[in-house]
Amino acid sequence: MTGLWTFAGRSLTLDRPRVMAILNVTPDSFFDGGVLAGPEAAVAAAHRAVGEGADLLDIGGESTRPGARRVPEEEQIGRVVPVIEAIRAAGVDLPISVDTTRASVARAAAEAGAQIVNDVSGGEEDPEMLGLVAQLGLGLVLMHRLRPPESDNYSDRYGEAPRYGDVVEEVRTYLAGRVAAAEGAGLPASAVLVDPGLGFGKSVEQNLDLVRGTGRLRGLGAGVLSAASRKSFVGRVSLGRDSEPSERLAGSIAFSLMHLKAGARVFRVHDVGEQGRALRAGWMLMDRSAPGMGG
Repeated sequence: MTGLWTFAGRSLTLDRPRVMAILNVTPDSFFDGGVLAGPEAAVAAAHRAVGEGADLLDIGGESTRPGARRVPEEEQIGRVVPVIEAIRAAGVDLPISVDTTRASVARAAAEAGAQIVNDVSGGEEDPEMLGLVAQLGLGLVLMHRLRPPESDNYSDRYGEAPRYGDVVEEVRTYLAGRVAAAEGAGLPASAVLVDPGLGFGKSVEQNLDLVRGTGRLRGLGAGVLSAASRKSFVGRVSLGRDSEPSERLAGSIAFSLMHLKAGARVFRVHDVGEQGRALRAGWMLMDRSAPGMGG
């Protein structure tokens, strides 16, 4: 079955892998904090992403890495709105997602030209979020997390693994409930992507289980988003040791390819060119006639 993600009068077919380029305008993100120091740098990064084949841009004004400090709504708005406005003024027409859990930030970003909200709290942190997204006709990414980032740890640094019975089933049940809540607020399921929240309250092995079990998450909304890029569990699996984010590109590509095979269709990544080329090759190599492997 081919998914269709609808948002703000637009649609994106999920008949092939789609690349969402990460543009963090934060000083403290785990990989690229401080790289995009202003609108000019962000516009240049947006143009690079377009040239490398990105399908969407994801702009965040608050880091969600473990231990990150919370950023007041006004400060988030001050970071993301000038960047979105500058990208639109520069003629970049790709769909823009704003990475926030706050409705006021989502509204300001939409007024500046964003069409999607990427909410790592699953729409739970701000009780006004789901209604706002429905009112404005935006797209929505709903993610599972066990606890807020300021209370979390990196996947390979837990003293004791987070407790789940069946991690895939618990994540599926949670996301099904959040999609139902979005529908109850007036948002069609076709506007929603679900994100299993790799790295958010999961051990290394639990993240692997979630990738393997992605087929159980399909059908909850328009499709499944994959966000493994440069995360700690990627380094632990691919390198077998402590690692820096700069060392994790090869492992990140491997995770994206396996997540593609398992059913994910949108990939939130730092390395647009490298990931896009790998995903295109992987897509051509996949046997999509096999049961459960349709577009």
